[in-house]
Amino acid sequence: MLNALKWLWKSLDLIMTVLLVVMMTLVFTNVILRYGFSSGLRPSVELSRLGFVWLSMLGAAVVLRRKEHLAVTEISERLFPRFVPFLRRLSYVVILVAVLMLLQGSFNQMNKNWGNVSQLTGLPSALFYLAGVVSAVLMTGIALVRIINPDALSTGDKK
Repeated sequence: MLNALKWLWKSLDLIMTVLLVVMMTLVFTNVILRYGFSSGLRPSVELSRLGFVWLSMLGAAVVLRRKEHLAVTEISERLFPRFVPFLRRLSYVVILVAVLMLLQGSFNQMNKNWGNVSQLTGLPSALFYLAGVVSAVLMTGIALVRIINPDALSTGDKK
């Protein structure tokens, strides 16, 4: 099970790297074509936007797992050191509620938009909302595990 989770997170890192490289290539190529040759790749704008949405949503899950999200802990650790474990669990309960709302909204929008197909790429617009569903499922799992054990899923692969 642990090996499968490690493989999942390494795969997400690789997917995000590939998305970033593809986005940079599309945008750079489009800029060169637009300003150098008065033409351009029309689908590149939409594909770059789709890649950015997926990169942002997957990145949110990765950051939550690595505990690298923005957190202000100085006040609670100095004033209420005994309550820090409780406050951490409480913060993950709040995260869980927010992520479940994201999951519900993204899932509903994804189902409603499978029939809306882009004229430029031919891809359904539901792919934008699918990123929210995937990210919300990942973050739900992280939040549930951290509510039970706040020190679980700690990463030894910080750079």
